[in-house]
Amino acid sequence: MIRDFTTSVQETRPPQGKGTIEMTKPKVLISDALSPAAVQIFKDRGVEVDFQPNLGKDKEKLAEIIGNYDGLAIRSATKATAKLIEKATRLKVIGRAGIGVDNVEIPAATAKGIIVMNTPFGNSITTAEHAITLMLALAREIPQADASTQAGKWEKNRFMGVEITAKTLGVIGCGNIGTIVADRALGLRMKVIAFDPFLSPERAKDIGVEKVELDDLLKRADFITLHTPLTEKTRNVIDAAAIAKMKKGVRIINCARGGLVDEQALVDALNSKHVAGAAFDVFVEEPATSNVLFGHPNVICTPHLGASTTEAQENVALQVAEQMSDYLLSGAISNAVNFPSITAEEAPKLKPFIELAEKLGSFAGQLTESGILKTEITYEGHVAEMKIKAITSAVLSGLLRPMLGEINVVSAPVVAKERGMVVDEVVRAAQSDYESLITVTVTTERQERSVSGTVYADGKPRLVDIKGIRVDAEFGKSMIYVTNEDKPGFIGAFASLLGDAKINIATFHLGRVKQGGDAIALVEVDGAVPPELLAKVQTLPQVKQAKALTF
Repeated sequence: MIRDFTTSVQETRPPQGKGTIEMTKPKVLISDALSPAAVQIFKDRGVEVDFQPNLGKDKEKLAEIIGNYDGLAIRSATKATAKLIEKATRLKVIGRAGIGVDNVEIPAATAKGIIVMNTPFGNSITTAEHAITLMLALAREIPQADASTQAGKWEKNRFMGVEITAKTLGVIGCGNIGTIVADRALGLRMKVIAFDPFLSPERAKDIGVEKVELDDLLKRADFITLHTPLTEKTRNVIDAAAIAKMKKGVRIINCARGGLVDEQALVDALNSKHVAGAAFDVFVEEPATSNVLFGHPNVICTPHLGASTTEAQENVALQVAEQMSDYLLSGAISNAVNFPSITAEEAPKLKPFIELAEKLGSFAGQLTESGILKTEITYEGHVAEMKIKAITSAVLSGLLRPMLGEINVVSAPVVAKERGMVVDEVVRAAQSDYESLITVTVTTERQERSVSGTVYADGKPRLVDIKGIRVDAEFGKSMIYVTNEDKPGFIGAFASLLGDAKINIATFHLGRVKQGGDAIALVEVDGAVPPELLAKVQTLPQVKQAKALTF
């Protein structure tokens, strides 16, 4: 159950007839090194603060005292594990000064009604500047030239660099950081091309970049910089095959996430001189005390310094102090990673519809392979009378997460706006057989797709319409979605493939537009769906599309 959103100022009531009500201040523990300015913000806002910057390293001591606090402000040293959270009997909010919350066990916090906040945009400028710095250093071989000169050598002819003026910079991932990188590169008189499925042509024009497909970017770019989260879709987005498509002499910069680039494939390309150089701030394994890239003469490495400036650390500290104070004093929630901005009174009614909305968005997002231009969410019946902004945020988080990974119900609207995605909300009276109905319509550069759902009396979300075809299906953990022609033999052939692959069917839902026309099959299965099985399903003569979905 989520804790009270409206206020966290506590009343201490004396025995009847003895004195008056005493209002006690909420109390926050800062267990990592945060700026003193953050401490002052808490104090100025009327929050009692206990500043112990080294406590996060002492798990036992932290566990002993955590039960005394309403809020916990941390950076990366403190590990908010399930065991620690279990002892945090008063805790209402955990604030992470930074974007990553991998040191917080979010499911455990959510189960106890603890809001987990981060500061997703405080590091953007610093990280973008680091990427530009590495690009310039790479172009002129600055670290190698410095080491050589300080060693007493004078090797002017050895370090023949390249200009960046008029060169083409390929930006993979044009969100907040990627956009800043593009802006700085344009100021350096570079041509900027960008690949981002969620970047609209209008937004690309506004920020001065040319939107391209990934293959086009790989072929044209002189420099390539990555600014995308690490997801299953982006893992090794730069692999041997991608490198083979690049022009000879390309230079690659990664300040985003380790794992976006196949490090061994990159080393091979550096050795063959196909790639002229690489500059990395992030690695597959960190801390990186050894790596295949280390020691290569054409590689520059830094120890994950993207957010390491005085200004960035100050910004995220101030932001987390403001956010936590707002929540503890007034119930306002911002940048929460585990719950939308709603009040305690609204939560019980909204919760099942938020779950439905996120799953509808995820359904559409997992089927979307091209850039999204517009998302329309239609609310009919009782749900139209609720706080739909929170539900819309849930739709967008589900929609964007399959491609962008680190998206939550708070950041999703910001991310959608950054990419120029049009988001429309339509509210109307019930026009169907359902008391409440949510319809998500996604318009991409290639097609339009709609999916509708409702919540039954049992509180479980249901799919009731896919592309105009009536269904009645629960969201299973693992599902197969097939679009096909309504012809005899499909069901038998499809089921046989599942049986041969030892895949057990939990539920099987069918729908069609008309006899012999377009049809769909939505099948819940036990366990993950092997890619080779999907490939076989795709070869069936009646099948148009086959996708594995997870919820």
